[in-house]
Amino acid sequence: MNGSPADGGTALPDSTWEELVTTALLGTDRRAPAHTPPGRTAPAALLDAAAVATVRRRAGLRPAPAAARPAHAPADPRPPLPAPAARRLTTLLADRSGGAGGGRRGSSPDLMELLPQWLAAANAHGYAAPPQALPALLDAARGRTDLRPAALAFAGPRALWLARLNPEWRFALRAAPGGGATLPDTEDADAVHRLWQEGLFAERAALLGALRARTPAPGRELLASTWATERAEDRLMFLDSLRTGLSAADEPFLEQALGDRSRNVRATAAELLSALPGSALAARMAVRATACVALDRTGNAPAIVVEPPLECDADMERDGVVATPPAGRGERSWWLGQLVEATPLGTWPERLGGRGPEEIVALPVADGWQGELHAAWCRAAVRQRDAAWSRALLGSPSAPEAGGPGAVSLAERAKLLAALEPEERAVWVAGFIATHGLSEAFQLLGGCAVPWAAPLGHAVVDALNIARDAGSYPWSFSGVMGLAERCLDPAEAVRLEALLAIPDEPEDAAPGAGGYWAEAFQRLVTTLRLRATMARELTPPAPPVASFATTPAPTADEPVAGSAGSPSPAR
Repeated sequence: MNGSPADGGTALPDSTWEELVTTALLGTDRRAPAHTPPGRTAPAALLDAAAVATVRRRAGLRPAPAAARPAHAPADPRPPLPAPAARRLTTLLADRSGGAGGGRRGSSPDLMELLPQWLAAANAHGYAAPPQALPALLDAARGRTDLRPAALAFAGPRALWLARLNPEWRFALRAAPGGGATLPDTEDADAVHRLWQEGLFAERAALLGALRARTPAPGRELLASTWATERAEDRLMFLDSLRTGLSAADEPFLEQALGDRSRNVRATAAELLSALPGSALAARMAVRATACVALDRTGNAPAIVVEPPLECDADMERDGVVATPPAGRGERSWWLGQLVEATPLGTWPERLGGRGPEEIVALPVADGWQGELHAAWCRAAVRQRDAAWSRALLGSPSAPEAGGPGAVSLAERAKLLAALEPEERAVWVAGFIATHGLSEAFQLLGGCAVPWAAPLGHAVVDALNIARDAGSYPWSFSGVMGLAERCLDPAEAVRLEALLAIPDEPEDAAPGAGGYWAEAFQRLVTTLRLRATMARELTPPAPPVASFATTPAPTADEPVAGSAGSPSPAR
């Protein structure tokens, strides 16, 4: 193209696209085009030049080699979802609103809140995700980080294949071990060594985690081989992976890490060593702690006396004791708490007169040190996952304020409960609710196994019914109601049917509270029934039962039972 028809074939000068755009933005009054043919106005000349440049840009594009075709998606060997469950998944993923937002929720179930539970059940059955559902599943996981572990496990290897093709799904590569890289067989020593020496940090962390999960000793030896050359932040992350498969065999390496340059690395090493009751660090901490805590028999009744340490020396700091307390804490009480929480709990019965945990916790503590001492024992029970001490420190759930002798906050009670077996945990929380109601139970309920055991489910339903009859604000219990929708045993729907009617409102009740309660219970019942249906849909179909007993076919002269003309059975 050598010219424009408007100028009789006069060639237009070459102008860069950026120059034309700049002229258009500034306006031809402020910046004239580089060349204006005779008889053409500046705006028309600019448009002519832009038209020519556009055609040149399109026609002058050089053909490039075709991009490599994507590899085929990997196969997923898991069994496919039953058809009803596949349809249910489509429905759950289509409900992206997550409920009705901050307004009134109505009586319809919140399908998006049921998706995590559905995914957990599907993963338990070992199903493969339908290929057509993967984009919506990845979109849902992109919007909710809490969904990602279960969603990616269900999506399987094809999710990573898709994530490499769409930047919006790259989170799946970051969430996958090694950033979606294929880890070598842990039995292939050469491949393992090569990846550890040359791989990215995420690949190396995933490799170390895989080794610790299968054969802890080679994983520790691999880390020790490069420990001195690792960055401090990497040493901290790698050291944290030793929690998996932690044993006494790790003690020499962790003792070495106590001398690390990084304070955070030293603190993590000390924490891991204190979780090994037979470690030398635990023994050193026990010597220090028992020097501070003793049994006084001089009074009318035995009591515990406490004399906190006078200083934090270099050896204590090497063993993980932080010298500087946080704002508002005294130095000596801060040091004492760290010594006691790192001491094996098995130390105290011998030190305190052969008493068991419940007897020790029941002893009075002199000079106002009970709160500090019991709080440190709580942390030790959580770290060492000691059920006997956790039970003793929790105390009876019907105790005043349910504080227990050692638990000073709901968060600590929830941590102590985690050391108990699920059934015992549910019974304790049920007793707490029966005595204290639901106002403080939300944090405790979150740590109970799902579905809730029968005593806990009954206690929650009874407490909700009591709150309704008292005319309480129903929205004050929205958090517990949401938990109940996800955690109650679906069999509780039968008991809840009696609560669907709108109750008579007391004079001092919140206006319209009865209608809100009826609506909330209707939503709860509908959700429980839906969960039961979802569980049935995910149940694998029973294999056909082969019948080995055969009945000979009737002959032509033999009537078929029940047919016209056949003899009736004898009466």
